[in-house]
Amino acid sequence: MKIVDLRSDTVTQPTPEMRVVMAAADVGDDVYGEDPTINLLQEMAAIRLGKQAGLFIPSGTMGNLIAVLAHCDRGDEAIMGTLGHTFLFEAGGISALGGVFPHTIPNQADGTLKLEDIQAAIRPEDVHQPVSKLVILENTQNRCGGVILSPEYTRQAGELAHGRGLALHIDGARIFNAAVGLGVPVTDLTDPAESITFCLSKGLCAPVGSVLVGSKEFIQKAHRIRKQLGGGMRQAGILAAAGIYALEHMVERLADDHRRAKMLAQGLSDLPGIQVEIKNPPSNMVFLRISDDLKILTPALAEKIRAFGVKVGVSGPRRFRLVTHYWIDDESVAQTIQAFQQVMKGQT
Repeated sequence: MKIVDLRSDTVTQPTPEMRVVMAAADVGDDVYGEDPTINLLQEMAAIRLGKQAGLFIPSGTMGNLIAVLAHCDRGDEAIMGTLGHTFLFEAGGISALGGVFPHTIPNQADGTLKLEDIQAAIRPEDVHQPVSKLVILENTQNRCGGVILSPEYTRQAGELAHGRGLALHIDGARIFNAAVGLGVPVTDLTDPAESITFCLSKGLCAPVGSVLVGSKEFIQKAHRIRKQLGGGMRQAGILAAAGIYALEHMVERLADDHRRAKMLAQGLSDLPGIQVEIKNPPSNMVFLRISDDLKILTPALAEKIRAFGVKVGVSGPRRFRLVTHYWIDDESVAQTIQAFQQVMKGQT
């Protein structure tokens, strides 16, 4: 039986072509700055996102952590969404390791943070309060349904932050999905930010790694913090080669993942007991809710679906997340819809 894994785009494995370039990669000691393949990847990433420099990092979580620690001192405050990845899924690292206080404000349904909420969250000069230093946006916004923040909104948020002396960081784990989804250059989404982290190991299909980009001064500081966190790698050009291939060959094809997410949403939308949250998903995520009158909850339902060779992500007792990626083809979409059809027959 073919296994269809829709739990996340993190499950992607390198393509055969990626494995070839990885095996042939020139390598050196990156801690000494002597790995030519890593150096090339960092330069390419910075140019693509319109920044001066880049830093290859093992994971997006480490990239976000490094960014916060580079922007903020101990006791400072970072403003972020209640549904943001840094707040929900990064083990409290900014506080545990950096002494940085998270000030959360609600994400709206479209993934944004209200500008007036950001404005209200910025602290006045007061010895009793932490110093507001940073605003963090996430694009695409995962928990809001893979929604895309527009260039206009990002510019407005950046102008607000900068006007009050704060920096803007974008958790752009899927920033290329956002750019492809809108049909705009990625720099339209990154220009307002001082720093951006993006993942190579999700929709871009590389096996490991993220890149943090920003000014030369910022990346110099980030490089030291990466070393402090144990993120300095040696002959990691083998991994960076996959990242270079991803930037050169895997970005535009993200549109295929978005198309298949729409097919999946449409195919599941008419099934009894299921509500598709966004019937025309903007990127590669489909979120489903199961009816409140069903006695079964999503963990048990996921096991039944898995028996048909389909793995889905559980995002709550009545919520699923399905994520399309390179290894999900049209046949996989059809298999998934059929699996849900068969399972839901016995539940309604």
